[in-house]
Amino acid sequence: MTSSSLHVVFLDRSTIPPTTRLKELPFSHTLDVYDSTTANQVLERIRDADIVITNKVKLPGDVIAQTRKLKLIAIAATGADNIDLVACNQKRIAVCNVRNYAVHTVPEHTFALIFALRRSLTAYRSAVQSGRWQESGQFCFFDYPIKDLAGSTLGIIGDGALGKATADIARALGLKVLFSSFKGRDDMGMLYTPFDKVLEESDIITLHCPLTDDTRNLIDDVEFARMKRRPLLINSRVGDWSMKRHSSAR
Repeated sequence: MTSSSLHVVFLDRSTIPPTTRLKELPFSHTLDVYDSTTANQVLERIRDADIVITNKVKLPGDVIAQTRKLKLIAIAATGADNIDLVACNQKRIAVCNVRNYAVHTVPEHTFALIFALRRSLTAYRSAVQSGRWQESGQFCFFDYPIKDLAGSTLGIIGDGALGKATADIARALGLKVLFSSFKGRDDMGMLYTPFDKVLEESDIITLHCPLTDDTRNLIDDVEFARMKRRPLLINSRVGDWSMKRHSSAR
C-alpha cells in the first residue's frame, strides 16, 4: 500500500444481493470486505480505515471517536439513523447515502403488501391449502374480507422520491392520495393535508419518511385513536421504526 492509497472497509457485504456487482473504486486503495460485522468487531475493523461502507451495521459515537483517519462513511442505502451524525460532524467525517434508493422496488413492495392485506391473500391461500375450498361445496367462501382499492384514500407520510412514486401507482389504481404535512404543522400549503386529517380520512396509510428525532414514535396511542377508518398501516422501512411498539399497533 502506497502512502497515497486509501484503506476502504465494507462491513456488511451480505446485505447486498450477491448478484450485485460492486463497482471498481476509481482511486488507489486497499479494500477489506466482510460479509457481516458484529458490534464487538466494528472498532477493530474501522480503526485505521479511511473510508467505511456500511448498510445495516451501526456506527455509534464512541466508536467513531476512536477512529484514527476516517474521512468518509458511505451508507449503502438511504437511511442514516445507524450513524452518529453528531460524532461525525465533530470529527469532520463526511457521510453520504444512496439517493433515489429503491425508487421502484419500495413503492412496488408497498403495494404488494397493500394487495395482500386488502384482499386477504395469505389468509385465503392458507384456507385453500387446508381444504376450505373443497369443503365449501359451492366454489366460493367468504371467510375473510376482500376490499377493492379503487375509490379508497391513501395517506402518504413522506413526500420524497419513494412517496411520490407510491402516489403515482396509487393514482393509476384509482386511489385518492393525501400527502401529509409535517406533524404539528398547518402552514405547508395546498399540496399537503394536515397530519391529523390524514389519520382520520385514510383507508391506508404508508410511511416513507426518514427516521429522525422528529419522526421517532411518530405514531403512538393518540394517533391510533384518530384513525377512525381503522386503516391499513404500511411501514416498509424494515428496521426503521416510526411507530412506538406496543399492543395497540395494528
